[in-house]
Amino acid sequence: MAPNTASLSNDRAAMRVTIGDMAAALGLTKSTVSRALNGYPDISANTKLRVKRMAEDLNYMPLSHAQAIKTGRTRSLGLVLQLSDHDAQRPFLAEFLAGVSAGASTEGYTLTVASADNDIHLIDTFRNLLRDGKADGFILPRAMVDDLRVSMFRDADVPFVLYGRQDNDTGCAWFDVRGEDAMHDAVRHLADLGHSRIGFINGGTIYNYAGLRRDGFVRGMAASGLNFAPELVIEDAMTPEDGARIGARLLDLPNRPTAIVCAVDRVALGVYKAAEERGMKVGTDLSVVAYDGIHEGAHAQPPLTTYSVDNRQAGARLATLLIRRIGGEPPEALRETVAATFLERGSTGPAPQSAHT
Repeated sequence: MAPNTASLSNDRAAMRVTIGDMAAALGLTKSTVSRALNGYPDISANTKLRVKRMAEDLNYMPLSHAQAIKTGRTRSLGLVLQLSDHDAQRPFLAEFLAGVSAGASTEGYTLTVASADNDIHLIDTFRNLLRDGKADGFILPRAMVDDLRVSMFRDADVPFVLYGRQDNDTGCAWFDVRGEDAMHDAVRHLADLGHSRIGFINGGTIYNYAGLRRDGFVRGMAASGLNFAPELVIEDAMTPEDGARIGARLLDLPNRPTAIVCAVDRVALGVYKAAEERGMKVGTDLSVVAYDGIHEGAHAQPPLTTYSVDNRQAGARLATLLIRRIGGEPPEALRETVAATFLERGSTGPAPQSAHT
């Protein structure tokens, strides 16, 4: 006989609903209900869904302190922001945090956010959070080539999930956007417009994405039948100032590029400045394609053609994957990548006729 959840909710409106109440209503043992609520992998997805719906119907709220004692969990996800990181972290931060918070709360988790000034403080902050029982696992934004965070959590057997990927993927779960495919497709887009002399300004090489995006650019050139010109490829640009400086260097070459692919939107906005200083019109004399989808790009003149990333969605998925990892799922089963969204705007156009003469 199906439980009358409406009457149960009314009868218990003035008192706290317990796991025992949940178990009686569902016809399950208290142990099964508890394990379903805590995401244990030995409980079926159907049972977890039944328990979750019943918890919502009965307005069940666990006593977090008692739960932490019994399970060793705080039902909190940890995130440490490194303040010394480059400014490109800031445009996506609000959307990213909103997504993580939403993903956590959907599963009854909270989010603990801390900050660190440098690498040493970063590791100390993680250790303090673990020591004080502030988080069951951690989201690690901006995966690095040599990532101290990954090494520490792997050695300590602490659940974590990366926003980004790792070449040494042992023990790593992740969510990432395929920036390498975006760079490949950016070259193909420009080649279809008649460009053959295409420059590439990459992001910070301490980040794992830089190698991936460079490889994507190289693949795109090869797929388009275009010659790779090393002098047109420059690494380690993160800011508009970097873009203006490197853009000037490329545009002052005797055989300058007619198009530039930037791994970071903010760098592309600096290239705009370099072009303007040389009397060049972006979208006509020089085509520019970038990656990130920041709001400033939409308001540039002309609006920036870019590959947009949904950082709110990324935050939500990272929270979900981390909760599953905390629940015991193997990291190899928790690896997801998605495509960026192409936003074709006014910063790309046909190659100038002079480039063909």
